[in-house]
Amino acid sequence: MNSKNFELISHFVPKSYVDQANQVQNSRDNQIRLLLEKRKIPDKGWPEDQVELFLGEFSLLDSNNFPDNCGLGEREGRIFSKLVSRKNYHFSHGIGRSGDLAEVQPKAIGSSVLNKLTNELVLDLLKLSGLSNVVDCIIAPMATGMTLTFCMLSIRQFKPSAKYVIMPRIDQKSCIKSITCAGFIPVIIEPNKVLDELVTNLHEIESQIIDLKPESIACILSTTSCFAPRGPDKVEDLAILCKKYNLFHLVNNAYGLQSTKITHMLNQALRTGRVDVIVQSTDKNLMVPVGGAIIAVSDKETFHRITEFYPGRASFSQSMDILITILSMGSDEYKCLLKERKECFKYLKSELQKLAQKFGEKVLETPNNPISIAFTLNNFGSNSKEITEIGSMLFTRRVSGVRVVVPGVHKSVVSNGHLFKNFGSHSSSTDYSYLTAAAAIGVKIADIDLFIKRLNKILESAKTPSH
Repeated sequence: MNSKNFELISHFVPKSYVDQANQVQNSRDNQIRLLLEKRKIPDKGWPEDQVELFLGEFSLLDSNNFPDNCGLGEREGRIFSKLVSRKNYHFSHGIGRSGDLAEVQPKAIGSSVLNKLTNELVLDLLKLSGLSNVVDCIIAPMATGMTLTFCMLSIRQFKPSAKYVIMPRIDQKSCIKSITCAGFIPVIIEPNKVLDELVTNLHEIESQIIDLKPESIACILSTTSCFAPRGPDKVEDLAILCKKYNLFHLVNNAYGLQSTKITHMLNQALRTGRVDVIVQSTDKNLMVPVGGAIIAVSDKETFHRITEFYPGRASFSQSMDILITILSMGSDEYKCLLKERKECFKYLKSELQKLAQKFGEKVLETPNNPISIAFTLNNFGSNSKEITEIGSMLFTRRVSGVRVVVPGVHKSVVSNGHLFKNFGSHSSSTDYSYLTAAAAIGVKIADIDLFIKRLNKILESAKTPSH
């Protein structure tokens, strides 16, 4: 409501009441003004009504919400269901244009402004997380696997003769499929073992670069966040290799944004070598529905190459979920969540170590993995069925996310593809069974206590031949 309308309503109620309401209105307007001026995440999260007011004002700037709009095109933002319209806060035009994901959509000024603002707020969040050396970012309307494929396809236009993507082995189907979906041949590099941790085999990677020839290699696809006992790749050393051989370096940082240890490692890689693109999941790091990824880049040229490569328009849904979450959370709460996650990781490890001591098992030493923990299951069965039953019992007791891995499972993820021996363990040489559990952002001490209680009960009731 503008000042003239406030003046007019004073004819109906006492002016002192109107002045008070006007002050509140000005305070809300100032919050929006500061957000648009600074383009930084507010320290304190906004209440829901303020977020809805903000979205409502900008949705009115899109042509489908103009009261006298006359649309004669094939895509006019019409929404049949009022429920769907309300669910999307009356935004319907999406983002970008047919030739550029970052371009302004003339029918959707409100959507375009909020999309650009959201990307700037996400860049601020990346820096709060520790990724201070990235220069720009954009939210892709695809989950991590397809976003990796999209990035590799954008590389193809600059290396049309390239055939291969070198990837230190990670037993995650989406990572492998992202390479083949882009039309490249994955060159899988088995890891080395240091203590219990699986680490990047730099010598073999460089040997493959030399043998295959750098011009035939599209990129190196490295991974930072992964299930123990695999550790994050040595991205700084890989970045130096990429700089030496003039190779694109694409980093799958799926849920690494929530770890300051990982973001520090990436910052070093950006500083000392070559890192072109870093992709991270929106749902895993920001607690929003699945469907988006953050593409962070080290230079503006790479940013333009990627956004201009995207065909067609894109959904605004993922960006809006992130915008609402960031405004509701605020930077103070986000920092608290990062700190809480780190404390929960230490607590989870200590509680699993107590269980390991009780049952004659071991928490594997993986000092470079700050999110996932592996717990051996050597005394809980003589065959894979008995071991995997532990995972099934956890799931039926409403413990989700825990993975049980047994050796001896060999799998080709894609047709006629590389055979992964001991699939799920990241290594052909794994000869023991284990389970993994993660302390990811949003987890609480109470969740860990409940998990430990249920796991303890299951292990006590499980068949234990050695006891």
